[in-house]
Amino acid sequence: MRKYIVSILGRPNVGKSTLFNRLCRKRVAIVDFEAGITRDRKYEDVEWNGKVFKLIDTGGIVYDSNDPMDKNIMNQALLAIDESDLIIFMVDAQTGTTDLDQAIAKILFPHRDKVMLVANKADSEKIEWEVYDFLQLGFGDAFAISASHGRNTGDFLDELITRIPDTMDAGVEIKSQNTRIAVVGKPNVGKSSIVNLLLGEAKQIVTDVPGTTRDSIDTPFRYHGKEYTLIDTAGLRRKKKVNYGVEYFSVMRTIEAVDRCDIVVLVLAADEEISTQDLKIASYAQRKMKEILIVYNKWDLVEKDSATTGSFIKNLHYQMPFLQFAPVIFISAKTSQRIHKLMETVVQIEEESQKRISTSELNRFMETVISRRPPTHPTGRHVKIFYITQASVKPPVFVFFCNSPALITENYRKFLHNQLREMFAFAGVSIKLIFKGRKEGEDKDDKS
Repeated sequence: MRKYIVSILGRPNVGKSTLFNRLCRKRVAIVDFEAGITRDRKYEDVEWNGKVFKLIDTGGIVYDSNDPMDKNIMNQALLAIDESDLIIFMVDAQTGTTDLDQAIAKILFPHRDKVMLVANKADSEKIEWEVYDFLQLGFGDAFAISASHGRNTGDFLDELITRIPDTMDAGVEIKSQNTRIAVVGKPNVGKSSIVNLLLGEAKQIVTDVPGTTRDSIDTPFRYHGKEYTLIDTAGLRRKKKVNYGVEYFSVMRTIEAVDRCDIVVLVLAADEEISTQDLKIASYAQRKMKEILIVYNKWDLVEKDSATTGSFIKNLHYQMPFLQFAPVIFISAKTSQRIHKLMETVVQIEEESQKRISTSELNRFMETVISRRPPTHPTGRHVKIFYITQASVKPPVFVFFCNSPALITENYRKFLHNQLREMFAFAGVSIKLIFKGRKEGEDKDDKS
């Protein structure tokens, strides 16, 4: 089941990003720092009173001196209308209604049933009384808040979630027992061709079932007797030929597919540079603890020598250092070159994700690591790791019991993470380390 999509729309400097950041902090998981990951803060899950929605922070609608204002307004507003279940139309309570606000309102008015007017920067009751000026926009009373001070944001969230259907409550999503594979990537990298080859090779397609996200198709298929579900995002195309604002929404269906899948197959074009959109998808998938496979398609278009493959991998790891654990394969969907390697590698990744290391083996590993490089702290305080155990699989989670999680430095956490990978591999699998205190007052989990 897809999440309810809420986007924040408005002119520049009305406080869209401030509200976005405040709402995202409602969930501790959103603000946990995970080393080595470039975070894309434009899309986040927000939970309030048992309901979850996906929040999008859009760019401010602006005047463009070279293009008519109406064109830019239309592009951004239509994209938001098309992709969102609810639009937070944000205005500035201190400035009052502007011509640009009125222009945006004119575009949104035919869709007023899914517009929630919010007047930000209402830092006091005196300013709050001024929000009646916004009645002229045609969306009723504006909900007065102060995103920077948190004023009325709880009441605002209470009102917002009344608009979310009960079928989208937190925790109601039921995942298929089949391993879900999402083939993702920017447009025109060959996703559709790869999907068609995979399903054609399987020869045992059960049926095409409309997906729960826009423009995606969930297709069950069998590979070597095992059931899989392919989440096809090949339909991720720009519906309108626009230059402004499209970035915020063109990735949206891919983000939803990543949320719903077990294994992300990120397709890159071998004849193109790695793009910002590629980086966004990759970092989001890693942060969501997904299993990841990198596929360079269009390998037939690249002039090669004995060093070409190594050069591509080196460049990939330079731009995406947080994905050094992900296998990389080189294929050509056009010629079917090495297409069989894709599912073979998926099976290997799946096996790695379910791998469990015994506690005794882990602690022998830990003793060796600590003897070679014991943990230290700049203050000189005593740092002690008692033992380690694996708490779960898919993804693998390792719990380190120590005298105080706060004493384990970020560099040492990275070191332990790298040592675990070097010893036990977990190729293609995101792993999580949790540091847990054993003494009273120090038993709070600290995740990395």
